Amino acid sequence: MRTENGLRRAIENGETVFGASAVTFSPTVVETLGSVGLDYVWLDFEHGGPSPYDSTVFEELTRAAEVADIELLVRLPKPEPALVRKVLDAGVRTILLPRIETAEELQRAIEAAYFAYDGDVGDRGVGVGRSGNWEGYVDSFVGGEDSEVLVGTMIENQRAVENIEDILSVPQLGFAFVGVADLTMSMSGGDPLSKNSEQVTAAIDRALEACLDRGVPMGRIRNSVEEAQAAVDAGYQIVRIGGDMSAVRTTLGGRLDELRD
Repeated sequence: MRTENGLRRAIENGETVFGASAVTFSPTVVETLGSVGLDYVWLDFEHGGPSPYDSTVFEELTRAAEVADIELLVRLPKPEPALVRKVLDAGVRTILLPRIETAEELQRAIEAAYFAYDGDVGDRGVGVGRSGNWEGYVDSFVGGEDSEVLVGTMIENQRAVENIEDILSVPQLGFAFVGVADLTMSMSGGDPLSKNSEQVTAAIDRALEACLDRGVPMGRIRNSVEEAQAAVDAGYQIVRIGGDMSAVRTTLGGRLDELRD
């Protein structure tokens, strides 16, 4: 299997990467998204899909990604160390941790992703899985895996924004990704009709500025060319520009509307 994480290499080199979500969790869709030239496929196991505890789920997904030379970016349902280890052992190399509010809970999860962590022993165990070609403990695997794993954190609630400097200081954090919808909910007291747009915009700007100051790549969702370009110009390195089902709705729905008109 492929061992190099192209997504990590790209953002470490200062490049901007573009991806799309696959809410179908289909290997065929993963392969297709890679064939059009995208850099990553967003798989959201927090809100849908099969159980990420079933490591066989990732076998066909990672194979499809390798065939099409695209990376999987897997959002976990929770920042649980045991789940972090299991998903990485299944062959995924880029994970995104949701619902983070403090540096302490983020560090526990990131430490579980590495064999060596912050100059000491990490909390990732050695087992037999697809990431190690089913061989178990091999020096080349243990030594090389830490240089390919990429762990990001969601910034999606008011407390995370308040703790942003501490969160971004957690060792071996690879990137941050702002969740605008959940951040809006968090800052409106749970009332989706209360947008608090100025407050939310200020929080997003604070998070981005903190990321830029500390050299932590930042990501967000932008679903139009104009919005995506504005995000890149503002300093975002990781941009999600749509998804499989939204593309079907937009493309086929638009064509059908034109024909019926």
